[in-house]
Amino acid sequence: MGKGIKNNKKAGKIAVFLLLVLSSIVFLSPIFIVLINSFKGKFYISETPFQLPDNKTFVGFDNYISGLEKTKFLHAAGWSLFITLSSVAVILLFTSMTAWFITRVKNKLNSMLYYIFTLSMIVPFQMVMFTMTKMANVLHLDNPIGIIAIYLGFGTGLSVFMFSGFVKSIPIELEEASMIDGCNPFKTFFLVVMPVLKPITVTVAILNCMWIWNDYLLPYLLIGMDYKTIPIAIQYLKGGYGSIDMGAMMAMLVLAIIPIVIFYITCQKYIIEGVVAGAIKG
Repeated sequence: MGKGIKNNKKAGKIAVFLLLVLSSIVFLSPIFIVLINSFKGKFYISETPFQLPDNKTFVGFDNYISGLEKTKFLHAAGWSLFITLSSVAVILLFTSMTAWFITRVKNKLNSMLYYIFTLSMIVPFQMVMFTMTKMANVLHLDNPIGIIAIYLGFGTGLSVFMFSGFVKSIPIELEEASMIDGCNPFKTFFLVVMPVLKPITVTVAILNCMWIWNDYLLPYLLIGMDYKTIPIAIQYLKGGYGSIDMGAMMAMLVLAIIPIVIFYITCQKYIIEGVVAGAIKG
């Protein structure tokens, strides 16, 4: 009987492994298709999208060279990098401080603020995008600096929620001891609390980086052609009458994916660590 149980467990593990492999193939296949098509001539992509490049369809790095020239990709990447890094840094700083304050200072106002931040996550962007665009124009936020404040507003809900869950797991005795030693609230936060928040900080940073780096609609509405980010630059490969340079577009999509994939793979272990720690201990 014991042997039968072991066999069942082994069979279950194999089934789970195969299921995970199948899921990985399903999720990775679109990226692989984009990659192989980035080396094909643009006229062959629609005809044979799922075939590997051969002597007839292979064009080397011509699509990459063409895409870089047409989209001014490096210029767009510079704006994307600036907006992403600046926005994520601002989100991490302000939301971590906010979460620490509303978690440690117990009163009705802070409880109400926490629920407001949480409920803001359920409001679709499409409901506020027209009024937001108008207000951004009135307040002169329709520029690379102003859009950082807009991203802070939209990123606050999830970030405060995740930081708050993790702060609850930190023993308050650490903060009390630091204050006894003469630390003011700012020193307590930056010297004691912030280092402990590292796992959830990396988690929040990864989630916001992927969102802001790949975002198309908000930069398009606010800064448009003046300061093109990568998604906007790639979109303008679409010409008149619906014509699209598919080869160049595939190549630029590959270049756009590479930085965020590398960043995610490097830091992925912190996602589970941060989420689980906040969920279980909080």
